[in-house]
Parts: sequence; C-alpha cells; structure tokens
Amino acid sequence: MAFQSSTNPAQLTRPGQSNGTGDARALYLKLFSGEMFKGFQNNTIARDLVMRRTLTNGKSLQFIYTGRTTAEYHTPGNSILGDTNGRPPVAEKTITVDDLLISSAFLYDLDETLAHYDMRSEISRKIGYALAEKYDRLIFRAIAKGARQASPVQSVGTGNSLVSMEEPGGTQIQVGSGTGALSDAFDSAKLVAAFYDAAAALDEKGVSQDGRVGVLNPRQYYELIQAVGSNGLVNRDAQGTALQSGNGIIEIAGIKIFKSMNIPFMGNYGIKYGVSGGPANPGNTGDFVGSDTELEDGRVTVSGINNHYGAQDTFDTSCGLIFQREAAGCVEAIAPQVQVTSGDVSTIYQGDVILGRLAMGADFLNPACAVELHATSTAGSAFGTTYPANTAGT
Repeated sequence: MAFQSSTNPAQLTRPGQSNGTGDARALYLKLFSGEMFKGFQNNTIARDLVMRRTLTNGKSLQFIYTGRTTAEYHTPGNSILGDTNGRPPVAEKTITVDDLLISSAFLYDLDETLAHYDMRSEISRKIGYALAEKYDRLIFRAIAKGARQASPVQSVGTGNSLVSMEEPGGTQIQVGSGTGALSDAFDSAKLVAAFYDAAAALDEKGVSQDGRVGVLNPRQYYELIQAVGSNGLVNRDAQGTALQSGNGIIEIAGIKIFKSMNIPFMGNYGIKYGVSGGPANPGNTGDFVGSDTELEDGRVTVSGINNHYGAQDTFDTSCGLIFQREAAGCVEAIAPQVQVTSGDVSTIYQGDVILGRLAMGADFLNPACAVELHATSTAGSAFGTTYPANTAGT
C-alpha cells in the first residue's frame, strides 16, 4: 500500500463544489438519456482496403491493368525485339467521380446555448458516419460486381497472330453445397470451408497474398468467434475485446476477416432476418440497422450516380466478400469533410448549417482479386460494363 501523508496537504480547487463546500460533484452537469445516445454505429473499413487515388483535375481517373507475359530460351545469334504477340497485354479501367454526396443539419443558436453538451461535435460526427456508410456501401458493391466479371484481357494480337491469354476473371463461391439454403450463410463450418476455397482460388489465379481480407456481417462474424476454440483460426495472443473487435483479428488461410453492416447481404445491407433456419429478429429494443434496409438502385440511370453499382435485386443471394486490395479502385475528388456556415448567414437565420460532403466514385479493377460468397446454388449475374476490347499493343 502506498504511503500517504496528511502533512502539508495540497489546497484543492474542486470545480464541482458549490461555493467550495458540500458535494464535490454537485455542479457537474447530468447527462440525460436523450442527449448523448449515439445509437448503433457502423464501422467503416473499405477506404484502406482498396486502391485509392485523389483526383485533382478532371472528372475521372484511369487505372491500368497489365496481364501476364511469357518466358523463353534465347537462340544464339537471334535479335531480341520483344514479344511477337504484343505481350504483356494492357487494359485500361476508367473510374468516374459520382456527383457530390452531402449530409446536413441546421443548428439553431438558442438550442445550442441551452444544451448541456457540445451539439456541433455530436452532429458533425453523425454526418461523418452517414458519409462513411455510403462510402463503404459503394465500394463493397463494386467488389461484388468485379467478382462476377470475366477476364479483363481475353486475347492479344490481330488476325492470324491472335493469341488467347488465359487471364483470370472473378470468383463466386457457394457457402454450403448442393441446392443449399440461405441459412447456410450463418453456418460457421460452411463459412470456414468457403474461405479455404476462396484462398485456393486466389492462389490459383496468381493473386498476391498481401492485402487479402474478408468482410462478413456481424452475425456471421460472431458465429466464427464462437467456433474458433477448436479449429485454431484465431491468433492465440488475441484476448477479450481484441478478439471480438472485428478488425481483422480472425484469420483464415491468410485472409483477415472484418465485420461490417455495409456489405450487400441477401438484398439488404448487412443483415436479413427471417431467413428460414437463420437468425430471428431479436425484437428486443427497436429496429436494427440494415434489418429492413433494402439495397437502393445503384445503376447509372439514377440521378447522381456515374458508375454502375447494380440494381436493387442484384444481390439477393450475396452473403460476404473476400478480396485483395487490387480488386477495386476508389477515386476521391473531395475527401469526407465538414463545413459550417458563418457571418451574415448565421446572423440572418440565427443558426448554422453543418454540412458534410464527399465526392468519390468506385468500381472494380482486377476481377481475379475479387470473390463473392453466395448462399444457395444461385449466384448473382454479371452487371454493368466490362473492360474494353483489347487489340494488339493495347
């Protein structure tokens, strides 16, 4: 026990006391239940898991995909002038920035004066969450799109010199087998088997081991957590909250697993309750994020969208994503930021508008790096545009 001396004690200032006497906490503000409840927030993770570039001028950026080439023995005396078939083949992928995405709130001066908490920081945080949520959803839909695409490079050369190049496309893997059931998506053993299958597919397609990740919804993630005791999937040094953080602690076949409520999942975002044999809606306190949130139409015909993120019914059996960072690209013209009005505007309206804004676009890059998990034997169909046709030297 530490020695404490009462000789020459410090003269304390207790900011919570009234006139320096009585309860030391009497003046501290009480936080009422409705003031600081933050609700259920989603983790936003996609931004650092894909190829991201900043756009300073123009409306789009080009990403270059380079295919494979071959090696051969040199014949003495022969000149070396490059591959006669124009290998390695190159394809270009253009990603366009979507229209400005905004989220805003008006804060009345009197309300802010009377509040016993920092309203601006709380509202700004919620606006940031809204933008980040949209950001993740678009990127995850782009990855699923890539998993359904064929090889970006089909052949090189022209005429009699046309040479087929077996460049790999995307991968779709069923969780379970046979006709299957939607509830298979929540079966930990079947999920583990699907992850090993995905890892093998990525290996066979020559995808780098670096940056491989998987994203599941929370129900699937915690099913794996409960099953890791006997299968050695978790780093044994990870304990307690670290184990359940959802930040890539679980690793299967070199694939770090994250959890998110922003992945396409059976036509909804994150979760779908009521699936036969799957988890029932807990129904304990209010609604749940994503439980009744159907995917919105993400086609280019929708106002504000310049890339193709799929129609509403495109992801009816989708139940998870596994990918390497080259699977998708994201272009940012305006990074997520918050702006606040001031000056004459604040005087006229006696308050401020807090505005969050973001300008970005996303699409798949290398389909070989993308794997979409699906429940039942019905896999989603390809949608959107693919790479342009490739000819010699392009």
